[in-house]
Amino acid sequence: MLKRSGKVETWNDRELIAGQEWDAAIMLELNKANVILLLISVDFNASDFIWDKELASAMKRHEEGSAYVVPVVLRKCEWRSLPYAKLQALPRNATPVTEYTNRDEAFTEIAIGIEKLVDFIRAK
Repeated sequence: MLKRSGKVETWNDRELIAGQEWDAAIMLELNKANVILLLISVDFNASDFIWDKELASAMKRHEEGSAYVVPVVLRKCEWRSLPYAKLQALPRNATPVTEYTNRDEAFTEIAIGIEKLVDFIRAK
């Protein structure tokens, strides 16, 4: 919905092409983003690349005020003592998506939260 409305452009690492230097490409896109979504799970928290590179860069940009970082809690895991725990998470009450009976409800809450953020940024 946000892409169709023209409010956002998205990028993820699945857009990398064969032969591309993935580390440089990821960091380039991360440094261009106004909104950075952290897809929180045990795997996210365990990834050295995410922790050392992506998260460090995202949190630095958050601290500088040059990007908004939004934790999106996908699966139940311990994250409340990590550096991004101070940020308002989605969906509502930071309830993991996998704990919703109807996951479409969770993803709708996430989309609404992101849209509110995008509208806020665009109004500035």
